[in-house]
Amino acid sequence: HQLEDFGDYLDYLEVHPDEFTPLFNTILINVTSFLRDRAAWDYLRSNIIPNINAQKSPETPFRVWSAGCASGEEPYTLAIILAEELGLDQFRRRVKIYGTDVDEEALDQARRAIYSATALEELPEAWRNEYFEPQGKNYQVRPDLRRSVVFGRHDLIQDAPISHLDLLVCRNTLMYFNAETQSRILARFNFALNDNSALFSGKAEMLLTQAELFTPLNLTHRIFTKPLKMNTRDRQRRLSKNSQNGVNESLAGNTRLRNAAFDTINIAQIVIDLDNKLFLVNATAQKMFKLQTQDIGKPIQDLEISYRPLELRSHIEDVYRDLNKVSVQDVYHPFPDGTIQYLDIDFIPLLENNKTILGISITFTNVSAHHKLQAQVQQSNEELETTNEELQSSNEELETTNEELQSTNEELETINEELHSTNEELQTLNDELRLLTLDFDQTDAFLRSILASLSAGVIGVDHQYQIFGWNQKAEDLWGLRKDEVQGVSILGLDIGLSVAELREPILNCFLTGESQKTTMTAINRRGRSFQCQINFYPLINGTKPENRGVIVLMEEVE
Repeated sequence: HQLEDFGDYLDYLEVHPDEFTPLFNTILINVTSFLRDRAAWDYLRSNIIPNINAQKSPETPFRVWSAGCASGEEPYTLAIILAEELGLDQFRRRVKIYGTDVDEEALDQARRAIYSATALEELPEAWRNEYFEPQGKNYQVRPDLRRSVVFGRHDLIQDAPISHLDLLVCRNTLMYFNAETQSRILARFNFALNDNSALFSGKAEMLLTQAELFTPLNLTHRIFTKPLKMNTRDRQRRLSKNSQNGVNESLAGNTRLRNAAFDTINIAQIVIDLDNKLFLVNATAQKMFKLQTQDIGKPIQDLEISYRPLELRSHIEDVYRDLNKVSVQDVYHPFPDGTIQYLDIDFIPLLENNKTILGISITFTNVSAHHKLQAQVQQSNEELETTNEELQSSNEELETTNEELQSTNEELETINEELHSTNEELQTLNDELRLLTLDFDQTDAFLRSILASLSAGVIGVDHQYQIFGWNQKAEDLWGLRKDEVQGVSILGLDIGLSVAELREPILNCFLTGESQKTTMTAINRRGRSFQCQINFYPLINGTKPENRGVIVLMEEVE
């Protein structure tokens, strides 16, 4: 823009807001690729994603955000990996990937999902064949994979974060911000992530100063998770140890009464202490899970009930952490004889004085009678939710399409204005050329009239002795037409004149810039001999003292 300093450019930006787009495109570095840092992606696929998925039911949505996605290679890499891990059926039903950036041009390329063969070199050949379709010399992401990825402009500093995420990928983006801004963005990332989720950052981002927000799962590959909200388990164990001894002593004299009351409950129930050991088990639980009296006092992780019909330990950790009841409904419980039960499992913290935890009561309520109806209601809700998600996805795609159409329309308007301006310029040039052509035609006609009116033969010769001019009188003298001699050396003509004798006067005329003159005997085209007077004149440029050629005049003399 021919501006002298940053102040002038700032003024220009205030007056021309459209300049921000090319400015951002210049500043932002869209360096990305499929499976960039392959080892980190392999670790994410083999360790992190299976662990996250294991904490979710087969029907729970899997939400992923790729922040600073550039031209889309990273979100599509995530889509391929999730499709490989979950299977295409679950991928289509569960996975939603959001790719965001502030670079509109990069987002447009990501939405087109077309990449060169070179860009796909890092992908395994099986993946290229499975998830891409040839488009001429390029490749396009398969439509069913593309529909699970939504692209949009998002400012990490100003816009609200995408929430309820299971995986957030933001690689080599935070390095553009100072420490204060990074802290603000990381706080938003912490809010956006679910428990048991992961943040996948780049090699340039350590996050070690943000320990209260993220703890490393694998520092080498820059993969982090949210820390527990409150780790109360060890603290409560220490506070309650003495009181636990007192409770045991107070109950020692009434053991049979306690056991009788506990066993009469029709709901299966067990109690574990702060050391995660089985403390109590009632008769219903013994029968349902084949527990024995000798199992009391064993660590819960050593018993089959710890993982069948449900993995108990993670929910026990949640209770110790939050001191709140945790409920898991409709747990599938098959028996060896083929009978199936559905259980509601409740994890209840046992508190003394509403503050000191003594252990956890776990109850298993048989809800098989109501499961069929609940399953029907759940299926209806899931169908409605799926429909709603599809409508939401369609709406997002329509919004994206509308934005693209609006952008295209603006570009077409700009092109139309440029074409209109170019057309006006061409019209002006055409008018000027028409006037120049008219002048040229007039000048050419004038020169032709002069040459035709001369009684002498006129020949124009350049520095290479090649003929560039030949008038009608020359044709009459020597019997050669202009088109026969154009570009031919005058010294090579076969006419009734000793052309070899013309070399020296032509050369002298070039060297001295002065006219030359000679007379020799010649024979015209009719075979008549005559004396030919030949004059040599330098052809001088009108504006520069430059000899452009020699004019040779030939005429018959007495």
